[in-house]
Amino acid sequence: MQKTLSYDHQLERFNPLDRVITFDDFDRGFNGWMDLTPNFVYDNYESFNSAVDLTSWAPSMLSSAPMRFAASHGSMEGTYSLKLTTGAVAAPHTQPPADGSMGIALKRLSRFGDPSKIQIEAWYSYTPAQDRIGLGEEDIRAFGFYFDVQDGEHRYMPGVRYVNSLGGKLVKKWQYWKVADGVTHADWNFGVEDGWCAPGIDNLWYGRRHEDGSSDGYQWVPGGEQDLLYNESPDKINWLYFRLLVDVQKREYIELQSMDTVFDLRGIQPTLAERYRSIDNLINPIFYVETDTDRPVHFFLDSVVYSTE
Repeated sequence: MQKTLSYDHQLERFNPLDRVITFDDFDRGFNGWMDLTPNFVYDNYESFNSAVDLTSWAPSMLSSAPMRFAASHGSMEGTYSLKLTTGAVAAPHTQPPADGSMGIALKRLSRFGDPSKIQIEAWYSYTPAQDRIGLGEEDIRAFGFYFDVQDGEHRYMPGVRYVNSLGGKLVKKWQYWKVADGVTHADWNFGVEDGWCAPGIDNLWYGRRHEDGSSDGYQWVPGGEQDLLYNESPDKINWLYFRLLVDVQKREYIELQSMDTVFDLRGIQPTLAERYRSIDNLINPIFYVETDTDRPVHFFLDSVVYSTE
């Protein structure tokens, strides 16, 4: 008997590492991607006290990307994408995110095969709700991706964030996740000395934020200015390529690719926190989107590939 090796032709639009762990085309369902929810561990399924209300984030959903005038876009190839959305609420960018101002989706995975490198790739698009006149590009504050990783010594979160707009002014620059020097536990937790999260954990919410878009948890990618493709109307979406490569042996970034531009991040290390109880070998990929105004904004994932080496 002669054996033949075949693969899904859709992988041709990705550049995975040696071992593909998951290839998620959302025409086939959620594929394990889910909303971020609190830890319901107390009586009557109450969660622990937290400065961040995890129950407020809008749910992710399978979507054919319907628009007011364009009917349904479908996905890049097929019908459905995974849609992250926000509520119609935002705090100023110098303050902690308002409840409901972000949309988040993650996939709960564990380490497999003792990899030295991990990589996420995706084709995505973004747009505000088509609920008013105008381009709407300035209403999308940011979107990003991060890994939640824990080995036998540390928990750390290598990630990137595209700052699209702040206070209605377009910025269009990339940041990477790393805590600024000198940040204390109280600084990170909004002044609470015994706050829940250690510096370097959950940068998307915690830490002080500044007028220019910098913060305790985000640093600007050197040369990270990039004018991403955004069409002339909120009902027109285009699919963009994204890739982040991380060295989990060195606990360092390697590179970020956005469309055809590659940003070299070698030698930069995300902030290492002490390991948390009972989550050794965690590797969770997580996408998120933020609104800058009282307008819902959407982030669509056509397909995602997680691979290791």
